[in-house]
Amino acid sequence: MNIELAKELTDLAAHDLSVREKLAAGGKLAGGYHPEMEEVHRANAKRLREVIDEIGFPTLSKVGKEGSDAAWLIIQHSIGEPDFMMACLRMMEENTEDINPVHKAYLYDRIMVFQSKPQKYGTQLIPEGIYPVENKERLNEEREKVGLPAISADELNKIPQSEDIAQIDNRDPAYNEWRCKVGWIV
Repeated sequence: MNIELAKELTDLAAHDLSVREKLAAGGKLAGGYHPEMEEVHRANAKRLREVIDEIGFPTLSKVGKEGSDAAWLIIQHSIGEPDFMMACLRMMEENTEDINPVHKAYLYDRIMVFQSKPQKYGTQLIPEGIYPVENKERLNEEREKVGLPAISADELNKIPQSEDIAQIDNRDPAYNEWRCKVGWIV
C-alpha cells in the first residue's frame, strides 16, 4: 500500500470538505456551482489523474480504505468533468474486487442523473425524495447487491416515474445550461 499517496488523497478530500463547509456556513453554496468550489474540484481531479497515471486506479490494495474513500469523494465531486467521471467508473468496473461497491453505485447513479437518465441504486436525491430509478420493483435488490440499505415501501412509492425526468430537470434552467456547458447533455 502506498501510504504517502493515501495521505495525499485524504488531505485533498479533507480540503474539499473544508471549503464546502466554509461556503455552506456563509450561505454561498445555493444557487449554482460556486467558483471556489469548482476550483478545488478541478485541482483535485487534476491531481487524481496524475495519481492514476502513476499507479492506476487507487484501489483498496493500493491506497487502503481511507485513500480509496478519498479518491471516490474527489471523483464524485468532479462534476465539471464528465469524461473523467465516466473513465473512473470504467476503471472501477475493471477493479470490482478491489473497490468499495457502494462507491461504484453512487458514481453510476450520479452520472446517470447528470445525463437525465434514471438511476439504478436510488442514491441521488431531489427536494421531494429520490430521483427516478430504472426499476422500482428491483431497486432494493440492486441496493442489496452493493451493500446499501433497503428503501421503505413508502419511499419507493414516492419515487417519480422515469417519464418525469424532463419535467424534474427543467425546473432549473441554470442547471441545464451548466450541464450543457460542461458536456453532460447536448
